[in-house]
Amino acid sequence: MSESKTVSLAEQMRRGELFSTQCPSREILKHVTSQWGVLVLVALMGGTHRFSELRRKVGGVSEKMLAQTLQYLERDGFVCRVSFPVVPPHVEYSLTPLGRDIGLKVEALADWIESNLPSIMSVQATADQEVVEQQA
Repeated sequence: MSESKTVSLAEQMRRGELFSTQCPSREILKHVTSQWGVLVLVALMGGTHRFSELRRKVGGVSEKMLAQTLQYLERDGFVCRVSFPVVPPHVEYSLTPLGRDIGLKVEALADWIESNLPSIMSVQATADQEVVEQQA
């Protein structure tokens, strides 16, 4: 039987305790795995983009949501924002080394989903049909 080990709050903060309501990793996880966070990270894996390019590439995202997502990812250290002093304004976004690292993991998840999409959709259709039959 293993002994229970007391871990200091400082150690928990360094290591992360995802299941703890107090853990800051939850907020970062929310930014990275949000619908727009995933798509922005995957888009930036292809290289530097301007805001308008990202908006076109990430279909369906509003200007407000894209700006908010980029701000979160920049604050978390995943995205680098470079503003050029020209008229009209020219801003470019790219991944930092940390962003590239998390981008590889998110991209792998997105690739897995796309590779397994036919199987997933088949299971969904079966589940939807069962619901319809139960309601009849």
